[in-house]
Amino acid sequence: MLHKKIIFTTLLLSLFFWNCQEKKEQEITLPETSKTSLKIDYATGFSIEEYDTYKILTISNPWPNADKNYSYLLLTKEQAAVSTFNKDDYDGIVTIPVEKIVVTSTTHIPALELLEVENSLIGFPGTDYISSERTRKLIDTGAVRELGKNEGINTEVLLELNPNLVVGFGMDGSNKSLETIRKSGIPVIYNGDWVETSPLAKAEWIKFFGVLYNKSEQAEMVFKKIKNDYLEAKKLAQNATTKPSVLSGAMHKDIWYLPSGTSPEAQLLKDANVNYLWQETDSKGSLALNFEAVYEKAKDADIWISPSYYGTFDALEKANAHYTQFDAFKNKKIYSFVNTAGKTGGVTYYEIGTARPDLVLKDLVKIAHPELMKDYESQFFKPLQ
Repeated sequence: MLHKKIIFTTLLLSLFFWNCQEKKEQEITLPETSKTSLKIDYATGFSIEEYDTYKILTISNPWPNADKNYSYLLLTKEQAAVSTFNKDDYDGIVTIPVEKIVVTSTTHIPALELLEVENSLIGFPGTDYISSERTRKLIDTGAVRELGKNEGINTEVLLELNPNLVVGFGMDGSNKSLETIRKSGIPVIYNGDWVETSPLAKAEWIKFFGVLYNKSEQAEMVFKKIKNDYLEAKKLAQNATTKPSVLSGAMHKDIWYLPSGTSPEAQLLKDANVNYLWQETDSKGSLALNFEAVYEKAKDADIWISPSYYGTFDALEKANAHYTQFDAFKNKKIYSFVNTAGKTGGVTYYEIGTARPDLVLKDLVKIAHPELMKDYESQFFKPLQ
């Protein structure tokens, strides 16, 4: 009897160790989770890593001089139901594709429309600034709620809407309303497209929205078309036989603000094959000069682009009579985008220009080299009235 017990015990122990060894061997032979990184050509402020069962979106530059990266775990509903991820490892967990979204900048609207997901928009701060006819229809029917101002979002209404995600933007991440929303359990992701330093880098943020809607392939196709059209316009501009000199900006109080030579605006002017008179400057942000410094350098400029918010020659002259001394004023060669607006006053350039730098560049080539684009109708920039 004792002998039988020993044999039985030995058999149990053998089966136990055999099963453990089998499990160990099975664990060793399980395939590792594969990882791929979404291809990003120009943008530096975000990255996307795709794994077998989840994705990670990292925002590295949501505002100037940001001191940390922000990481977001993206899961489908099915993956979220069985997820064992530690929430503390991420700045937010987002279920994709997003079904209900709140965005906070008009520059976000074109991406939603280009991906054909504008119907997911349920709230926006400052709906009058939106100029797109497609999104305005949603606003007019009540599908998109007014949320007040970006710096003071009506959190009560937003929490009632209960979006899957809020896409914000901020100068330094100190928006108290967005922080309240985040603490309520609604993910908030800061979009940093405006921090990018080139027009195509800004436009590439459509891939940021693409991954949120499981539409990365469509986002890639859209961006590829924009990029190719931009590069074609740039190539066309190189055929110009003249290179007009360009002044930009206008006075605000006692300071004349102009784009730095490293800015996206200066890059557009360079690609339009013009002589932007401050192209060689390398300051971060805008240049801040006095009137005398600008006049000395640009009094003979052939073209004046974007004279602040002034839409007519009369308004420009009333603001400062000294503006009339510039050749561009005398020759009626001043162009602005402020007169191209939607039905509620939203300036279309501020909405579409970031997403469609190809159209902006074509406008500039049309202004500087009209002989190269005789049949093209400008989308944003029009002669001052």
